[in-house]
Amino acid sequence: MMIKLIALSAIMLSCAAQTKPAEENATTGKIMINPNDTTKSIHQFKVASLDGGSIDFASFKGKKILVVNTASECGYTPQYKELQALYEKFKDKLVVVGFPANNFGGQEPGSNSEIKSFCELNYGVKFPMAAKISVSGHDMSPVYKWLTSKEQNGVLDAEIKWNFNKFLLDENGHMIEYFPSKITPMSEAITSKL
Repeated sequence: MMIKLIALSAIMLSCAAQTKPAEENATTGKIMINPNDTTKSIHQFKVASLDGGSIDFASFKGKKILVVNTASECGYTPQYKELQALYEKFKDKLVVVGFPANNFGGQEPGSNSEIKSFCELNYGVKFPMAAKISVSGHDMSPVYKWLTSKEQNGVLDAEIKWNFNKFLLDENGHMIEYFPSKITPMSEAITSKL
């Protein structure tokens, strides 16, 4: 009977360790995330793509992901060029995913097909682009609710205040860092983490 009790205790402790949420390491002060906790990973999301298909974030396991809210008529729109350059330079270990949104100044008024044409013709965009969504407000998409909520992503809270905000996620889909619009895609702040 004692052996059964010990075995049952070991199984329960093992299960508890596998489902433990993010916690702070007392020695380093860094957030530690259990790789088995899918609620803290962007890999749980599938979104519609600009071309009518879908983007399954789970298919990017093993690569870092840079998520960016984009707009075609913004002062930051030329960042598309650097996003494409970043995607090409680090394609073996990074995926860039753009999310067109019309939340700020009406700077993304086009349809999905118009946005796709604009990005391809003007910036040669080949990285995955999601269908147009909302990245703030009451109609914020679920993936952006996850990206901007520490309660959901386990690492940070962020407020999308303009176009071309960036989120860097690790190879397991866990949040690494948030970058505001002014941080360009090829900046050392981003490339040093790839």
